[in-house]
Amino acid sequence: MSDHAVPTIQTDNERTRVTEWRFAPGVTTGYHTHEYDYVIIPITTGQLGLTGPDGVESFAELKAGVSYFRQAGVEHDVRNANDHEFSFIEVEFK
Repeated sequence: MSDHAVPTIQTDNERTRVTEWRFAPGVTTGYHTHEYDYVIIPITTGQLGLTGPDGVESFAELKAGVSYFRQAGVEHDVRNANDHEFSFIEVEFK
């Protein structure tokens, strides 16, 4: 089992990148900064742990099919806080 979420790039062109992310229970993306505005579309329902620059973990409840938008510059590590695999689609606008 990997310690990190597994990204699969589905589309990557001059305007947009679409990535499917799959997380086994407890694994993370690794700390990162979002370079582009983006939309997340959860494939599964569950809870993600989010650790920002202050090192404090907060939790987000995501529901399959219910998307959300964030602007570039978000910094965090994302952890699957469920006892099951969690996945989502990330659409980045270059």
